[in-house]
Amino acid sequence: MCDYSLQNVRSRPAQVGDRLTTRDFGTGTRGFAAQEDPTVAVCVLPGTELAFDRKVEAASYWSFRKSFWDSTAIFRQIHKDMPLRHHDALEFPDGRQVLLTDLCQGQRATVLQLPSAPVTEAEREAQRRVAIVA
Repeated sequence: MCDYSLQNVRSRPAQVGDRLTTRDFGTGTRGFAAQEDPTVAVCVLPGTELAFDRKVEAASYWSFRKSFWDSTAIFRQIHKDMPLRHHDALEFPDGRQVLLTDLCQGQRATVLQLPSAPVTEAEREAQRRVAIVA
């Protein structure tokens, strides 16, 4: 599933080659939308590799706009032990992380690679999406 505030938005899983656009879904969060239908949230698994058309720009409600020089990132989930908090994030090659909800709207990315199927329990846990129970 996508981040907790996208639970009531139509969604589908990401696929290799998908063209995604960052979008505000009007639920208190931003996420990836399907390019062919901007009302559909595209849920990305942890470990998925993304390539952006340009350098990535982020601006949270509390900070100024930041640019990341890298145009590739790995999708991660952070703060998994903290319920009702945004978990979806991007990790850049230099190790910096930014929450997906902090990305500026309208940025375009391509799904380059999905994570491999987990073999061990540790790998399964790393790829497990956060489930929020209300």
